[in-house]
Amino acid sequence: MLVAERVRKHRNKLREKGYRPIQIWVPDTRSPEFIEECRKQSQQLKDDPQEKEVLSWIEKGADLSEWE
Repeated sequence: MLVAERVRKHRNKLREKGYRPIQIWVPDTRSPEFIEECRKQSQQLKDDPQEKEVLSWIEKGADLSEWE
């Protein structure tokens, strides 16, 4: 069976179950522009007191037991 035929059958089964395909466009996190924008925004928050407060709150509530 050709790959295209298998894919068509699989998609038809999903449609029969009430699903429909969608396409989502997201930022390319590998692009230099994206990386630079992340750096820029991170630097802007570096000494922000509210950012420190939020990060502290998240850390207190986070379950990190399985990270060790």
